[in-house]
Amino acid sequence: MNKQTLFTFAGIAVLAGALGAYVGVRNKQAPPVAAAMPAGPAASAAGTPVETLFAETMNDPAGKAQALAQWKGKPLVVNFWAPWCPPCVEEMPELADLAREHSAKNINVIGIGIDSPTNIAEFATKFKITYPIYVAGISGTDLSRKFGNSAGGLPYTVLIGADGLVKKTYLGRIKFDELKADLAALKS
Repeated sequence: MNKQTLFTFAGIAVLAGALGAYVGVRNKQAPPVAAAMPAGPAASAAGTPVETLFAETMNDPAGKAQALAQWKGKPLVVNFWAPWCPPCVEEMPELADLAREHSAKNINVIGIGIDSPTNIAEFATKFKITYPIYVAGISGTDLSRKFGNSAGGLPYTVLIGADGLVKKTYLGRIKFDELKADLAALKS
């Protein structure tokens, strides 16, 4: 593939991501009411988005099945991303730093990749992502929509408290000062 074709594809990917973010911000729909409901026995029979997340089993980049219930009861930053999404890739080093900084505080960062297992495995190997990555494929878009991402834009990040409640969602590239302040408020 020549450079011009590569730049064309990259430009299309950037435009698609920007359009998704624009539509999401423009619609400004509130997350579903279920997102603010408690997890566990008090949750409705249909389940909250958080319960849906924790009920999932996804493969890691090596192809090993991982139950997402392992994150239940812990503050969690869930980042929906794709290897073809430039803002997603740009924020990954900062997410890795955040995960490292907050691991002692029991705050965890996970990435849910929206692409094929092969593409995510190649990406994770090439870029040596240090926080847990899971392969959701296209179903990851549906899962992110349950958290209020009506436009399906990427990146999309969800902050979940240890209590199983969605504290905040972020569409587009994360503003890390804002996220760090939101994480600090979890302990208050």
